[in-house]
Amino acid sequence: MKIDLHNHTTLCNHAEGSVEAYVQAAINNKIDVFGFSDHAPMDFDPDYRMSFEQMGIYRSMVMEAKEKYAKEIDVRFGYEVDYLPGHMDKMVLDADVDYLIGSVHFIDDWGFDNPEFIGRYEHEDIDVIWQRYFDLIEAMAKSGHFDIVGHLDLIKVFKFLPKKPITEIAEAALKAIKAADMVLEVNVAGYRKPIEEAYPSEPLLRRAFELNIPITFASDAHSPEQVGLFRERAEAFAKTVGYRQCTTFHNRVREMVDF
Repeated sequence: MKIDLHNHTTLCNHAEGSVEAYVQAAINNKIDVFGFSDHAPMDFDPDYRMSFEQMGIYRSMVMEAKEKYAKEIDVRFGYEVDYLPGHMDKMVLDADVDYLIGSVHFIDDWGFDNPEFIGRYEHEDIDVIWQRYFDLIEAMAKSGHFDIVGHLDLIKVFKFLPKKPITEIAEAALKAIKAADMVLEVNVAGYRKPIEEAYPSEPLLRRAFELNIPITFASDAHSPEQVGLFRERAEAFAKTVGYRQCTTFHNRVREMVDF
């Protein structure tokens, strides 16, 4: 089966294309289970996410597509939630969803993956910010709120890489992910970024496989044209590491399928 659980809508204010266009693209790419997980609302960085008032609109858009295309594809519903202590809302964390993706896009108030703020890297100790990032991933896993870890090593997006071994920096976070029984996504958005590789990197995915951490797949599409892009490459990458199954969710219940 082909699973793709991380995709966006125009409600996040930095994506384009209708919900139907995304679903049609998924059908054309022979995806079996296609999930929307748009950026959840919170009282921080409102320009890059839907508002609380739009949560109902988002659900209606996805559910209408789910019903309309039920004979052709299985559409799932979720949110990508920024792990940002003090800003996450119970309206999102307790929402009626198939799954929640937990992601880290901020170190304190720094949106480190936003090209607008790339200049800050010049003033930071790269090893320190990598450790701070993975400390947040660890805390996110330990919070118990989420099903999937979004783009595990997003901090590498602009190719500012640490001197310390990446697996050493991420070890505690990976063990917390395992203890929380979470799933890692193989996210192809990195192929579209300066780093030009999937999230996570091969060393991290190999360590995840050693720890028996399940995976799923993610286009992380912000336009219909990105749906299914690099899919075969991502599957081959996962198989090289040793994976033969991936994960999908329905009503927060995990199911393993062959890919």
